[in-house]
Amino acid sequence: FTGSAFGSAAIWQYESLKSRVQTYFEEARADWLDKMRPQKRGDFRKQVNSWWNSLTEGQRTVTGIIAANAFVFCLWRLPGMRRIMFTYFTSNPSSKALCSPMLLSTFSHFSLFHMAANMYVLWSFSSSIVSLLGCEQFIAVYLSAGVISTFVSYVAKMATGKFEPSLGA
Repeated sequence: FTGSAFGSAAIWQYESLKSRVQTYFEEARADWLDKMRPQKRGDFRKQVNSWWNSLTEGQRTVTGIIAANAFVFCLWRLPGMRRIMFTYFTSNPSSKALCSPMLLSTFSHFSLFHMAANMYVLWSFSSSIVSLLGCEQFIAVYLSAGVISTFVSYVAKMATGKFEPSLGA
């Protein structure tokens, strides 16, 4: 999984760089067109874009991870989703589904405080680590760490004989 994650990150990084070069030339043309068109007042989309553009690359990257964690947290609160959530979003070596929970359980949190604390810590160091590794490599590290820690959890559960499901990486 880790090899695939980093290989995919390298391809993504290349495609992202290529896209940035193309976008640069398109934005130069778009800036010229914007000067020719009258501007709207109170445009919500421009306000959101302004906020988004004020974030660092790390904060933009982590925003997606936070959104995924919040979405999974909300799914846990829906009674109709409990069976699916226990099957695919908890790690348990005695489960029928072994591989997908290794990744998906990384996004599960038991309490709002647990999730908020984890996301705050992730947000606080995101700018520095993404500037060091790059967005793509950071996501590869994040996902690999989740899968590896779940694997270690599987090994510990097998060694102790405790086969209860657990949440999180």
